Amino acid sequence: MIDEVDQRLKAWVGRIAGDVPVFLGVPDRESLERGVCLYLLELGPAPPPRGGTRAPLQISVCYLVTTGADSPERAHRLLGELVFAAMEEADFEVDLTPVPTTVWAGLRTPPRPGFRLRVPVRRERPQPVVHRVRFPIVTQSIPAEALLGCVVGPGDIPIPGALVELPALKLTTRTDARGCFRFPRVPPVATLGRLEVRAKGELLALGPEALAAQPQPLLIRLPLKEE
Repeated sequence: MIDEVDQRLKAWVGRIAGDVPVFLGVPDRESLERGVCLYLLELGPAPPPRGGTRAPLQISVCYLVTTGADSPERAHRLLGELVFAAMEEADFEVDLTPVPTTVWAGLRTPPRPGFRLRVPVRRERPQPVVHRVRFPIVTQSIPAEALLGCVVGPGDIPIPGALVELPALKLTTRTDARGCFRFPRVPPVATLGRLEVRAKGELLALGPEALAAQPQPLLIRLPLKEE
């Protein structure tokens, strides 16, 4: 991928400067005398582009761009054309910070005018495979119905204010003055879990089988201690 950037930059220089030689190695005597030197100086981070479930991986590559010609004037003119042309490119970043003398010393090359050019390099990542649904999704609704009943004590005397709960559904209600209760919409009795009734310190729990065995409205006899 970086080699593709090499070829792109060489073609870019050709569009700006014509058939001048382009060198990709260390700036040396040959590039100083003629042509353009694109020396890959360093790699750096780059923010990934936005969008997509798996954004491409991205880095930046930094080239040191210098020019040479048979006269300093021609070398300088070529350098100016390149730097201003680079500023016109949307994904080129021009860095005009002076190159440290330690870099020139490491390259064993006398300091010379130039600029740093940063270009993003992307690697696409495969997108996750999304399997299409080939068959229509079938939904099955569970019918809802009311659950009715009355809570009575000894002698079938109604018990008002009794607490009636369906713990599995987290539903609660209380009996009215006639001892009756009502849950407006609940699943079928077989799926309700147990029903609990509390009143006057007593608790009665009825399982699904006991609920299903009784017709509605339910008649729940709560055994109370005689006062």
